Amino acid sequence: MSMLLSPVEIANLSLKNRVVMAPMCMYEVRKKDGIVTPFHMAHYGARAISQVGLIMIEATAVDPDGRISDYDLGLWNNQQIVGLKALVESLHFLGTKVGIQLAHAGRKAKDAVQPIAPSPLAFNKDFATPKEMSLLDIKDIQDKFIEAANRAVEAGVDMIEIHGAHGYLINQFLSPATNKRQDQYGGSLENRYRFLEEIIGSVRHVYKGSLWVRLSLTDFLEAGQQNSIEEWQTIGKWLERDGVDCIDVSAGGVTEAKPNFPICPGYQVHLTMAMKEAVTIPVTAVGLLAEPGICEYILQNNQADLILQGRALIRNVNWLADAAKELKDKEFQVFNQSYFRGQHK
Repeated sequence: MSMLLSPVEIANLSLKNRVVMAPMCMYEVRKKDGIVTPFHMAHYGARAISQVGLIMIEATAVDPDGRISDYDLGLWNNQQIVGLKALVESLHFLGTKVGIQLAHAGRKAKDAVQPIAPSPLAFNKDFATPKEMSLLDIKDIQDKFIEAANRAVEAGVDMIEIHGAHGYLINQFLSPATNKRQDQYGGSLENRYRFLEEIIGSVRHVYKGSLWVRLSLTDFLEAGQQNSIEEWQTIGKWLERDGVDCIDVSAGGVTEAKPNFPICPGYQVHLTMAMKEAVTIPVTAVGLLAEPGICEYILQNNQADLILQGRALIRNVNWLADAAKELKDKEFQVFNQSYFRGQHK
């Protein structure tokens, strides 16, 4: 049996394989109320039927002004629990584990009445200049992460991910490119980590399950303008110390800077490998990993512990079954006999 499609006990989760559906915003909350819709039931349900081991529900805002767009999911009020709970129960019925990514977009909340950020620096000319967060603002948003985590627990999720990547609020605190504060939340790496550290500590008081953090390990900026890989490794060690069960590695988003090298399959795996050198907890890989053979190679060579699939699962809902064929994995089981007929002549 392939490593990719084998059952595994990892990050305090029992998973039927190492394929994780990446949290991808679908922008389908058309009533702008943050509530799960029939689209989300169908969208995630189809991937559960395809046997994805862990589905991570897309970035879900802890505050209405913290949405990437007004069409995002939310967990800032109790009315939003009902739909999320129904979605989680449906995905559990279909045999997959379910996680949720809790997020605040900070200065990248384009539809916000008043965007906020650690420092009053706009993302670009198309975004409003955010308000620099006061200490009261910081405490308020931290409390909202805790409240959203409580609601996620009530909805029955199997894991929670704190979104600290892609240039959103937590990432804005972590990055020297966006955090110019002179108080206890700015300056040194330890100070810039404090906002996230306090969120993790408080979440751990209310949630004992699998807790993940997503990080962007490069901003594609010049040395000195961004955290070095050694600094990210230090943050990784702090996350492990503070009770995080898995580090979800990604890249970019703090500014408009893009990679200055050709984008190819596995182009972010070196970042995952660097984090694995620093921590003992599991670390994920993502980034154009649509080729099953590459995924298997990464796992077999201990370059990552889990594989996140994003666009590949949008293009091909049966990606896992096709991967089983390519990897000649005869142990992989599709959802039921009816689906078996679709995969075999």
